[in-house]
Amino acid sequence: MAHTNETVLAKIYQLYESVFRHDGFGELRVEVRLLKRGQKEIIIHCGKQYRYVVDYPSQSTDEMNSVCK
Repeated sequence: MAHTNETVLAKIYQLYESVFRHDGFGELRVEVRLLKRGQKEIIIHCGKQYRYVVDYPSQSTDEMNSVCK
């Protein structure tokens, strides 16, 4: 099943709402790993792990430098 960035953001939002409503301590952590073939693996930790692989269009060096400034 192909995942999109919107799928990942929706899951993060859902988990954040759950942790926020929880009557105690909660932790939400996100890992992003660069894969081959223009993809990234997104791992969301929140009691259990949610893993997604999404397509990621590579950016030119000039574009990345302008974003990082």
